[in-house]
Amino acid sequence: MMLVAMQDQDNYSCRSHFHKFPRDEETDVSFSLLLLEPGEIYFEDFAAIYILPNESTENDDGWENKFEDGMLRGRLKVCSKSLVFDSRDIRAPIIKFPYRSFEAIDEGKTTRTNELLYSEGEQSIIELTCSMTVEMLEGGVLQPYKFCREEHSHLFQLIYAEVSEVLPKICQLHRASTLPPNDQNTMIQAIVRSRQSRQKFDRALLGDLSETEVFETKANKVTPLVTNPGTVLLTTSMLYFQPHNNAEKYPVIRIGLSEIQQVIKRRYLLRQVGLEVFCRDQCMVKHLLLTFKESGEREKLYDLLIQLEKVNMDDMRQDNMSYQWQAGAISNYDYLCYLNSQADRSENDLTQYPVFPWVLADYVSETLDLTDHGIYRDLSKPIGALNEERLKRLKDRCKDMPEPRFLYGSHYSTPGFVLFYLVRQYPQYMLCLQNGRFDHPDRMFNSLPETWCNVTTNPSDFKELIPNFYNLDGSADFLTNSLRINFGVRQNGKPVGEVELPPWAKDPLSVIKIMREALESEYVSNHLHLWIDLIFGYKQNGEEAEKSDNLFYHLCYEGSVDLGAITDLNDRLALEVQITEFGQVPKQLFGRPHPRRSRSYGLYDSTHLTDGMAEDPDDFMENSIESAEKCPGRSSSTVPSLWQRLTDLQRLGECRAHREVILGVAFTADAQQIISVGQDSLIKMYAVPGLDQMRSVRVSSMAASCCLHLPSTDMVLVGSWDNNVYTYNLEYSQVCMLLEAHSDAVSCMQWKNNILVTGSWDCTTRVWSVDDGMSDDARNGDKARGRGSTQSSLSAGQNIICEMDHDSPVSCVALHPEGSLLATGTQDGVLSLWLLPGGDLMNQLNCHKRGMNVAVWSTVDDRILTGGNDGLLTIVDAHQGTKICVHNLEEVVRCVAWEGRLVIAGGVSGNVIVFDMGTGLVIKRFSAHNGPVTCLALSPNNSHFVTGSEDRRIMLWGVNS
Repeated sequence: MMLVAMQDQDNYSCRSHFHKFPRDEETDVSFSLLLLEPGEIYFEDFAAIYILPNESTENDDGWENKFEDGMLRGRLKVCSKSLVFDSRDIRAPIIKFPYRSFEAIDEGKTTRTNELLYSEGEQSIIELTCSMTVEMLEGGVLQPYKFCREEHSHLFQLIYAEVSEVLPKICQLHRASTLPPNDQNTMIQAIVRSRQSRQKFDRALLGDLSETEVFETKANKVTPLVTNPGTVLLTTSMLYFQPHNNAEKYPVIRIGLSEIQQVIKRRYLLRQVGLEVFCRDQCMVKHLLLTFKESGEREKLYDLLIQLEKVNMDDMRQDNMSYQWQAGAISNYDYLCYLNSQADRSENDLTQYPVFPWVLADYVSETLDLTDHGIYRDLSKPIGALNEERLKRLKDRCKDMPEPRFLYGSHYSTPGFVLFYLVRQYPQYMLCLQNGRFDHPDRMFNSLPETWCNVTTNPSDFKELIPNFYNLDGSADFLTNSLRINFGVRQNGKPVGEVELPPWAKDPLSVIKIMREALESEYVSNHLHLWIDLIFGYKQNGEEAEKSDNLFYHLCYEGSVDLGAITDLNDRLALEVQITEFGQVPKQLFGRPHPRRSRSYGLYDSTHLTDGMAEDPDDFMENSIESAEKCPGRSSSTVPSLWQRLTDLQRLGECRAHREVILGVAFTADAQQIISVGQDSLIKMYAVPGLDQMRSVRVSSMAASCCLHLPSTDMVLVGSWDNNVYTYNLEYSQVCMLLEAHSDAVSCMQWKNNILVTGSWDCTTRVWSVDDGMSDDARNGDKARGRGSTQSSLSAGQNIICEMDHDSPVSCVALHPEGSLLATGTQDGVLSLWLLPGGDLMNQLNCHKRGMNVAVWSTVDDRILTGGNDGLLTIVDAHQGTKICVHNLEEVVRCVAWEGRLVIAGGVSGNVIVFDMGTGLVIKRFSAHNGPVTCLALSPNNSHFVTGSEDRRIMLWGVNS
């Protein structure tokens, strides 16, 4: 995805296999805003004839002598700091005439004949005397600019425009260049504002004249090293950008609202004034980065845009992406690309270009063993802290500094560092950045091993890498001189050519392939979160940055200066230059340590996911299972058979279980029987897999809401709408009341290690200590006891350990597998997390817009999955109290089972949905019942699951052996 904008949004960007740039009269592709000074504005141009200076004939080798008539036809471009003449003939250079070098400019007369004009006699011309010109792209070849510092006269004859109309505009800009720098900047900005204020969107460019206009404002289109002003118009069908000049590829950029994939607010020069629009494939541009004068204009456009009916953006939640990375659903590379985007790093903005880590530390060996941890860089430290000796010197210097102190005087990502790597692929950007020159040959990116040595030893070199080193879909041209540019000769006599590669790489493509494999390696996967903490997380600034030896110059940080509050134009411009040159720390994304990646997070392993994903979910499932089975070091026995053969899932049994709605189902601990309860107040028991009914007993006079089997006992607990909890003895078919639990219906309950948790419509959750009263002899089969002894044994010593109040009825409870944490959900969609045994509230957050129906704990970490009436599945980190993943199943979720990344959900439509939380894909969706699925249970050995429904049926699902 990197550098697409550099190729398709820039008039001067070349086709990657050519170093000459054809000129076309209609599209005028030769001229580029990159040829201007930083911050210079291009206003307008005029068809003109350049009458070559007579003095040029003295130079027999000059390009001027190639034109016998001494005339060139082209365009005279009026810019804020210079005039630029762009000839139609590729043999001639593009010539820039800086205003500051003007000795005189006036209207003159000529009688020189010209077949291009249809008039005779004296003609008005612009007569310019200039002490310096800059010649660029002579012959269409990319090469350093030629600065001609001799005084000459230059004559321009306008073809269609009148000199009397054009000359005053040029003279006004020339006068500004004669003022002191402060006054010059002020006057130029006043001219720019005056010209731009008169610009209005050309309604003739609308795609459909019937469109309703929503909002119009001014903005700058940002591409690498260039900002071009224009007008933005939002209608009910389109987003338009019309540049104020003709330097763009398109006279107007049209983005259909339905073509918008993402809209992301961007920071620009440490101010929240940017907006980047990402488009789908059919759009005329891939993405568009705009910046506004004030953040209020950006916010207004953003709010209006996302509210329009035709805008249907992809769901790219940060919490979802983080979870998917942790779960192994996306690669390290893709996750770093995503984090860079979220942190306002854009390939359109070289001052905030995406930053990637050096991960390999070995650039001298003949071969690499990617399983050897010794070849990797320590990702817990910033690049400047890898060398202890250098770090000590930097710390000693820092101690003697006045406030604000900094450890590193150079950043890890600046425009110069980005172009250090990319100069071979995009030499035009380096020429723009360095005023028409390439860097000294010995300071260029000549060797990958040398560069690694420099960034780990040089006291002022701390640069990280760019995505190009890891992008398998990108080009290796940045490592080769495919454009055949003459960059000069090094002191050792060698011309600057291709980048010297490490011994372990046979060619440029193999460098990228091996470095990508290293980035996706187990070592990097296990440690990448530490580097994320330094660059995007809690260690990037403040006290934690100091502790981590990660402190940069204060202007690198957002909030260090408010450019919007600086009224003095020159002070503001000076600060903008400093911010650009020093580099910018990414926007902070995480305030706490970033979770590490899991290598055993359910069915899939991350190694196969980099190969892409099948479009058909069934194919994806089969491919995933095959990859999981082939994964080195992972036996198929670690993956339950149900998940391994999920595509073969089928209904194994079905029965009409109850006379009314089924409210609860459960497996016995040995998975040989299924228990169900319902509104008919019955508890029933069935044999697996045939679902032959074995028991049917009335529990109470009111509905039975939930049930569970106590492991290693013959006891089943049943919650009832009559406020009580009952026990049912499987051996003796006896029912007795265990607890007068609540003052309203018992809605849910959980059991773990003699701890019983009950939730109720009375808005409380209670935790009970209930001893099952069974001795070891009894567990081994000596169970000679009657109804009375059973009741007394379960009643003995029962106590309320704690009680938790809620603001609405409790609909679900989930007891942590270790019994130390309790999650409760309510009918207002609130998830509460409690510490046991004290019942102290640890965290609380709104997980659902409507009622929460189910909550379950992960079996591998402290995370809770919730489902609700809003159709959402949400995963919450218990300790941070934050959502880390949200997916919409687009129907009410009544019940779930969760194993690793896979979720089985029962919906109000009667569907059973098998969902991968990592990829966000529905693996399987099938109609199971004729009414809402009200309850669902997974067997203890993960081989089957059972569903119950309002259609009064239970169904057993699994795979036939």
